[in-house]
Amino acid sequence: MKGITKRWLINSLGVILVILLLIVIAFSIFARSFYYNGIMQTISGRSSELANIFNKPDEFISTARVYVENFPDKELMELMVINSDGDVVITSTGFEPDKAQPMHDYDNAKSEKSEYATWTGRLNSGENVMALTRMVYGDDGECVGAVRYIVSLEEADRRVFITISVITLIVLLVLFLIILSSTYFLKSIVKPVREIGDTAKRIAQGDFDARIGKFYDDEIGELCDTINYMAGELGASEKLKNDFISSVSHELRTPLTAIKGWAETMQLGGSTDAKTMEKGLRIIVDEAERLSGIVEELLDFSRIQNNRMVLIMNKIDILAELDEAIYMLRDRALRENKHLIYEEPDILPPILGDKNRLRQVFINIIDNALKYTPENGIINIEVSLSGKFVVIKISDNGCGIPARHLSKVKEKFYKANQTQRGSGIGLAVADEIVRLHSGSLDIASAEGVGTTVSISIPILKEEPEEPTEIIVK
Repeated sequence: MKGITKRWLINSLGVILVILLLIVIAFSIFARSFYYNGIMQTISGRSSELANIFNKPDEFISTARVYVENFPDKELMELMVINSDGDVVITSTGFEPDKAQPMHDYDNAKSEKSEYATWTGRLNSGENVMALTRMVYGDDGECVGAVRYIVSLEEADRRVFITISVITLIVLLVLFLIILSSTYFLKSIVKPVREIGDTAKRIAQGDFDARIGKFYDDEIGELCDTINYMAGELGASEKLKNDFISSVSHELRTPLTAIKGWAETMQLGGSTDAKTMEKGLRIIVDEAERLSGIVEELLDFSRIQNNRMVLIMNKIDILAELDEAIYMLRDRALRENKHLIYEEPDILPPILGDKNRLRQVFINIIDNALKYTPENGIINIEVSLSGKFVVIKISDNGCGIPARHLSKVKEKFYKANQTQRGSGIGLAVADEIVRLHSGSLDIASAEGVGTTVSISIPILKEEPEEPTEIIVK
């Protein structure tokens, strides 16, 4: 997964996920606050009636006992009556409370001499509860006791969980619909882009009649029109170049013919008069100047057509470029009934290099291996780390290179096997590119056994601050 799809996942879908997650968190906090506040209001409402019930402080215990016995919400909450010494003397459950259990709400209310205090937390038993303690004071302002209300939050937590689950399901449904609609949208972009890429490759290979069907009247459609226009312009330029070469050939022949003709005439001498000789010399000089102008035009044309080799050096993953090269040649190997074997290692350190040029090297070497490997032959590709170098070995079991040719195969225009296609400069160019990467390209071969090409590229020592250009004239 790469390109537009990857960027969408990182950018758009990432933002959507964060927003939906924030919505779930916000609703979770709201739901918890809603249920907990409702319980707190219920407890506070119950505790507020104590001011009317405990109007005789000296009868606190007896009044508390009557209050607990007649308390209508015993099923919802537990009551504890605490005396002035801080001991629990009455409970609505009838069981003696856990004395090891701290009563933080009672301690806070007593220490701060406030009418009441609350506490939410877990008991020693692990149960999540909410507690409120309301103090009862005598006429002299001294504490005569307190009543503590305890409510279990298990049911509230269950409702909060159900609410969060429902919200999460809704969010997941929304996310699914977003992904579904976005997938359709991405396909409407990725498919035309891929066709544009395929057509652009055909154009790059010289098929200037290739055209892209227009998908939509939008930016993609404008891009299709632009590439089709580019193909037409390239085709016109190619025709112009061919016409130019044909025209230049004719233009070169014309002055050369005139110069040769008049030179031969003057060489004969004899009856040629001075006026004729002067005319001939003038024509020779004029035609020589014309020829010189044509040559200069050809040199200018050559400078335009033959660009200087430029390496754009960046931190790259060399395995990605090797994968791309193998992918480009795998179909050919299948068509030729040859076996291309490659096991990619888990991870390798990055290198400093030009990904396009390195891919060109890999394609060239693998192409040579396929070229010289017979049907049902094997091309094996291995990648390893040797010290501070990444080593790529491309081996075949083809015809091999005779020993007398092995030392010359990397020279420009040298071909060990004249029956095979090719210009004879592929290995020379590959060797030069690898050398510019501070690496080496070594060839080991045995006639009738096969050939192994080893490419060594140094790993990246430190990341450059910006891309580096290496220009070779």
